[in-house]
Amino acid sequence: MATWKQFEEEAADLAAAVRQRFEAAKTHVLATVRKDGSPRVSGSEVDFMGEDLSFGSMLGAVKARDLRRDGRCAIHAHPADPENGGDAKVAGVAVEITDAEEKKARATGEEPPGDFHAFRLDLREAVLTSVEGGQLVIQVWRPGAGVSTVHRT
Repeated sequence: MATWKQFEEEAADLAAAVRQRFEAAKTHVLATVRKDGSPRVSGSEVDFMGEDLSFGSMLGAVKARDLRRDGRCAIHAHPADPENGGDAKVAGVAVEITDAEEKKARATGEEPPGDFHAFRLDLREAVLTSVEGGQLVIQVWRPGAGVSTVHRT
């Protein structure tokens, strides 16, 4: 697993493009694993704080309960025209931030009133899908493996 910083160090151009897609909209789609193993999708906001991609949840929300039980998740950036910036996704394991001071330091000021859940993503994969010259271009990064690119017509 890796931090966002490691992704930037290993694949700067791809990390910048993926980050741009996430920063282009406020809310994104978070996929978590339900207790029975089926998927759950929820809206979520992300922030790039220090070395990490971070996100949160209202206290006691079902997505937070999913992540506390099984941290595997994926976040799909708000969909865009694949010919205009591409379609970005990240996947990994959510790690809850429970230290009160660290959680406070990661607060953006837009959290709901009262307490909240805060998570950082240990990255396992980042994907950017775009259309270039009539071809579908899929760029995939995994920690330590660099970027692989697939072109499909």
